[in-house]
Amino acid sequence: MTDPHRPDAAQQVTIADVLRGHSRNTPDALGAICGSHRYSYRDLDQRVNCLASALGASGVHRGDRILWLGQNCHRLIECLLATAKLGGIFCPVNWRLSAAEIAFVLRDADPAAVLWQSAEIGDTAREARELAGSDALWILHDESGAGSYEDLIGGGEAPDPRLDASEDQAVLMMYTAAFSGEPNAAMLSHRALVTQGALVAGLQHIGRDYVYLNCGPLFHVATFMTTIATFVSGGTNVFTPRVDAEELCRLIDAEHCTGAFVMGPTMDQIISCNSDGRYSLKSLRTFAGKPEWTAMVTVDDSPWGRHPGGYGQTEVMGLATFKALGPSLGSHGRPAPFLQIAILGPDGEELAPGLTGEIAVRGATVMNGYHNRPELSVERRQGGWHHTRDLGRMESDGSLTFVGPLTRIIKSAAENIYPSEVEACIRTHPAVADVAVIGVPDRTWGQNVKAIVVPLEGAAVEPQEIIDHCQEHIASYKKPKSVVVTSSLPRTGFAVDYDALDSLFGGGGYPGARS
Repeated sequence: MTDPHRPDAAQQVTIADVLRGHSRNTPDALGAICGSHRYSYRDLDQRVNCLASALGASGVHRGDRILWLGQNCHRLIECLLATAKLGGIFCPVNWRLSAAEIAFVLRDADPAAVLWQSAEIGDTAREARELAGSDALWILHDESGAGSYEDLIGGGEAPDPRLDASEDQAVLMMYTAAFSGEPNAAMLSHRALVTQGALVAGLQHIGRDYVYLNCGPLFHVATFMTTIATFVSGGTNVFTPRVDAEELCRLIDAEHCTGAFVMGPTMDQIISCNSDGRYSLKSLRTFAGKPEWTAMVTVDDSPWGRHPGGYGQTEVMGLATFKALGPSLGSHGRPAPFLQIAILGPDGEELAPGLTGEIAVRGATVMNGYHNRPELSVERRQGGWHHTRDLGRMESDGSLTFVGPLTRIIKSAAENIYPSEVEACIRTHPAVADVAVIGVPDRTWGQNVKAIVVPLEGAAVEPQEIIDHCQEHIASYKKPKSVVVTSSLPRTGFAVDYDALDSLFGGGGYPGARS
């Protein structure tokens, strides 16, 4: 709990304080549903106290990192809140990463504890642990027995440790996609979570009666924003491990879910799965789509439902601008009321409306910096602004138009894929001399990855070899869907000419581009 003797104590609200408030004011309200588990806010608070006490007794201290290496579950939100009560930093890890990638995160984050699961990813987790030589406390969350999560919590009660930090200190750490071959972990404060959650709740009409189906990946800030908004508002978070169309239908019907993170391909799967109408999905307030989809659900008439989207990144707790904040000339809406946005020129000067430059942000939801990256953190904070490395322009009405990334990015469904990361992986193949990666338009997923490979002199390279090599070393969604073998790459001086590659090999569809 915030230290009551601090001069600013009356101005401090941490994410742990939010839980305490719900437990005190609406103790019987349903906070979490996961499989057969149903917990009120009083239950959640007590379970979080037990977990925090057990972790503290096991040597987890203020400022330590706690990693979640598993799929969606009520225990994930419990871990976030227990970490908050200990004054630590919680990090949900992308469970789809390869063992080598997870091992990198383990070494980089140096956690005091890792909450992991056996189902589906157990072998990968064990291999990553061995590769990293991790000496953290490893707690298995999805099995019973000595040392398991539920064994650690026990069935009793525990006092609130009341060690959580001030609201400006980091509580959530999320690894971003790799800009230059390795990912960086953005550290987000209590203030960022609570402030963004309150705004998102208002724009999505989230209140105590809201029931959010957590089916999107909770290592991704895009779905985590609504999880936090639902929690801050005292609503109910429903958890399912991963996307399965029929299970989503069953949960929406059974729990009367009012919100969910559902991408286009999943909508199509739901249309097919529920073509006979055996599940009622009318409680779900969501976007209109194909006629079959729109007939099944209730079209969302909230500001977000009418005007979804905006501009943002993990480093600003999701979105910095929202189309839902009112009519705008810009393609990506208006800044959140607790943020300022400027467009900067090459020398850091602020540019006038209508001119294109780097998007810069400052305010309540901007990250505290990157974990273990002091130089990069300073670089991204030059001049008192968070430098996004994205291009945009401010319009005459104060709204933002996103132009594109300063470095190329490939967008496949909800995932950001940086060509440099895939290229770095392919270069480790013993028969590859050079490589470039581009994005090609895909009607279903937005873009797919294509690799253009130059083999070593005298070596033979089969496209499937490259795809298999990537699948072995990086997350499967990052691997090329197609590979072209060529004798050389077009260049402008030393640099690869990616525009020429797009023209030669069908590239396009990049975020922010008209194609």
